[in-house]
Amino acid sequence: ELKIYLPDATGSDPPSSPLDIVYEDDSVLLVNKRAGISVEKDAHGGITLTDLCTAYITAKDPSAFPPAACHRLDNRTCGLCLFAKTPEAVDILQEAFRRRTLEKYYVCLVRGIMKPPAAVCHAWLVKDPLHAEVRITDHEVPGARPVVTGYETLKSGPISRLRVHLITGRTHQIRAHLAALGHPVLGDDLYGDRDFNRREKARSLKLCAVSLKIDTEGRLPNLDG
Repeated sequence: ELKIYLPDATGSDPPSSPLDIVYEDDSVLLVNKRAGISVEKDAHGGITLTDLCTAYITAKDPSAFPPAACHRLDNRTCGLCLFAKTPEAVDILQEAFRRRTLEKYYVCLVRGIMKPPAAVCHAWLVKDPLHAEVRITDHEVPGARPVVTGYETLKSGPISRLRVHLITGRTHQIRAHLAALGHPVLGDDLYGDRDFNRREKARSLKLCAVSLKIDTEGRLPNLDG
């Protein structure tokens, strides 16, 4: 017996976009990215989140400015991703990221109990382009860039739930930094504990971008606060 469940479309319009749009105004488009899609073209191939946002915007106005991603999420990370809809918004939001007046917060599940339960951690990150991964060190080495990651424990146990403040936004920073601290993100086979992931039947990366706190000093007043 095979049961198939379909949404009742009676009296409703079909969805106009495959995007999960959280917020939109004349300057920005904020979408909830699903895991498994890349923000921009990369080795994973296939359609990107930028492609979907561009199709959504240009379907309404073919001459519109193509939306530009203001930051990146890993292919396997889900959550909030912010796009600028005008050249002015691109400049304002990129400056906000550079000055760190735009704060990014994530929630994740990790192996083990964090000690201390909350901290701001400093380290150095080195990219390895050949293997498409990064390495964390506790001291400066050639090619390394400083990383700062804050966390607080929301629920503690064999698998703990953390709220993470991404203070510097480097490639794979949260995944690599937490793994270096001995608490890899559940479902992360690249930096994490594969045996633990298998035992917990974690087939996806348990990491989600849940919050953006924005301050453009009045240049985009709809977003401030």
